[in-house]
Amino acid sequence: MNAAWLDEIEWDENGLVPVIAQEASSGDVLMFAWMNREALQRTAETGEAIYWSRSRRKLWHKGEESGHVQKVLDIRIDCDNDVVLLKIEQVGGIACHTGRHSCFFQKYFADGRWEAVEPVLKDPKEIYK
Repeated sequence: MNAAWLDEIEWDENGLVPVIAQEASSGDVLMFAWMNREALQRTAETGEAIYWSRSRRKLWHKGEESGHVQKVLDIRIDCDNDVVLLKIEQVGGIACHTGRHSCFFQKYFADGRWEAVEPVLKDPKEIYK
């Protein structure tokens, strides 16, 4: 595959681009992560989401430990070419390491507090044995 399409991405000073994973069927935003050039290329080649872990400083195939892989149905970039949107199918229905469907499970309330408003679908201790 010709990799010239990767040159159109506006990579940041660390060679990364922010990525939003959106469930294709529901429109739910499931998670936010980062990709480097290799991660985006491998995502396109494999059809599964592969991210760059900034904390571990290595490629991270989503679901490699949990089994909750993300099948990539569509890859898009925004109008400035500096954000990637993956439209995905979330295998197992769990995207978050907390065992929830989405990483965006905390809601802000007008009294100045955050509250978890999405249920834990599976205990993380059972996911990451």
